[in-house]
Amino acid sequence: MLFGREALSDLELLALVLGGGHAMQRSLRLLDAFGGLLGLDRALPQELCSVLGVGVAGATAVSGALELGRRVARLRLPDATPVRGPQDVAGYVRSNFGVQEQEHFVVLGLDARQCIRLVHRVAIGSLAQVDVHPREVFRPLIRSAMHAGILVHNHPSGDPSPSQADLDLTLRMAEVGRLVGIPVVDHLVVTRDACVSLASLGLLPAT
Repeated sequence: MLFGREALSDLELLALVLGGGHAMQRSLRLLDAFGGLLGLDRALPQELCSVLGVGVAGATAVSGALELGRRVARLRLPDATPVRGPQDVAGYVRSNFGVQEQEHFVVLGLDARQCIRLVHRVAIGSLAQVDVHPREVFRPLIRSAMHAGILVHNHPSGDPSPSQADLDLTLRMAEVGRLVGIPVVDHLVVTRDACVSLASLGLLPAT
């Protein structure tokens, strides 16, 4: 109460969620069993129950707390204010797509004021790749009369560095966008903890 929640360690926060007797010991078992908070976030409640002393109540409490955090992060989407750069949407895309265990490809549609008016999941791939065709990317943008688009995909490996395949795809999408009159203003590669903008790196043609 005195120093606030920021003063607590991951272990102490998890113990507060679990509650009850020996909460610190049970929290330590959970973190050890799943390799930290990231592993907990990926675990199913049934898997959490397998840890000694956790049980159904503890597993559901932990799962619920993690989902609450994710939903708070979703509120960071600046749908009513113009997007000025990748930092304006970085928190949202990291929280929603960076945690995925498969590659997800998403397009954000912008109106003439550069406000986000559309979030469309185009495709879900494997651990290392996702196949995307321009028609699946631009169809929702055209039908929704969007002014521009931002491409987003995640790297489950945790490395946000764009690959050559990412760059090739970006150039292809940018050319299609130029032809249909809906420019691609950025392509973001995200992980749980990072967000890399190809436009900021100078790897996207100027619009």
